[in-house]
Amino acid sequence: MASGKRDHLIDTALELFCQDGFHATGVDKIIETAGVARMTMYNHFKSKDELILATLRRRDEKFRNGFMRAVERLGRTPKDRLLAIFDALEEWFREDNFSGCMFINASAEFSGTDDPIHMASAEHKILMRQYFKKLTTEANTDAPDELADELMLLAEGAIVMAYVAGDANAAARAKATAGKLI
Repeated sequence: MASGKRDHLIDTALELFCQDGFHATGVDKIIETAGVARMTMYNHFKSKDELILATLRRRDEKFRNGFMRAVERLGRTPKDRLLAIFDALEEWFREDNFSGCMFINASAEFSGTDDPIHMASAEHKILMRQYFKKLTTEANTDAPDELADELMLLAEGAIVMAYVAGDANAAARAKATAGKLI
């Protein structure tokens, strides 16, 4: 039961942080929305920052696993999967609850590079870049490291443009540019 309450707090915080941001979401709001006692919250997390870190870990796991499954589903061959990155992004952008990248948002709100929350956000980007490198290597590209970096830049730019600018075609344009690079 204790693990269930902990998971419920993380899931509730994840939804609220995505919707309202980290600093704007107070502990009282999380407790109220989760329907738990303050003591329950602090039995599982020593601080709001600890809850944020647990939430980022949960989001990283869910997002990367879902993203990789989408890329595999959308791209039949290793080379197709390089472009499927952008098809997977487009699917994400079209979700009703799309609220940009939680990790970009967290690193903006916790901007000190030595802040554990900022570092957790950077770790997510490193893991995504490693996945891109795996894809470029499997596709037997000429310069897999360089191409992985370029695809990562295109993907990150598409995420920002889709969310900040409301650009419905960001993923398609990034995919077209990626096709030229590949």
